[in-house]
Amino acid sequence: MTDRDLLARAAALSTATLSDALDSLRLPGALAGLTPLHAGDELTGPAFTVAYQQRTAGTVGDFLDDVPAGAVVAIANRGRTDCTVWGGIMTAVAADRSVAGTVVDGICRDTRLAADARYPVFSRGRWVRTGKDRVELEAVAVPVLLAGVRVAPGDLLRGDADGVVAVPAPRLSEIVEIAERIDRAEQHILERAMAGEPLASARADLGYHTAQRPL
Repeated sequence: MTDRDLLARAAALSTATLSDALDSLRLPGALAGLTPLHAGDELTGPAFTVAYQQRTAGTVGDFLDDVPAGAVVAIANRGRTDCTVWGGIMTAVAADRSVAGTVVDGICRDTRLAADARYPVFSRGRWVRTGKDRVELEAVAVPVLLAGVRVAPGDLLRGDADGVVAVPAPRLSEIVEIAERIDRAEQHILERAMAGEPLASARADLGYHTAQRPL
């Protein structure tokens, strides 16, 4: 199976189902507080990681020339909500270069442009003040912390209406297989319940209440 096939399978799964699969292995991955800017925003792709540090002089965004098509920009800004590290120029360039989306542990601005470009951004919110002369690029392509979760370069980021999950690349195949099993079980439960079977018995028969317990 190619990486592209595995990526497509992951993209077909919801963040909730992937989170349940991570839970079953007792792995962190749900990025608390990071939500889509606009209804319908979704992203799936390997992380291109970016770390910022606090500075009184510095710039933001020059790393974008190094981001490959299909990657998700994963920006660690320590959850700061007092200045932005993603805005309109970066959105326009990223969208033009087929970057898969952006996840910011912090905030962004120029959100109307992201909506117009249909470019997915997940963050802690939006605000107007620039990060220039407030943050400085510290490193790219290194492990970072997003919402307290370690994300390494190449780890899968999957975002949808419910939020974002990070899946460690070395275990992606295993986690996708578990998530697909959970998804199939939940579909069977729904079909049986909609056909008139008591929900409690359908759930019990298909192991719904134990799906997130360690394997």
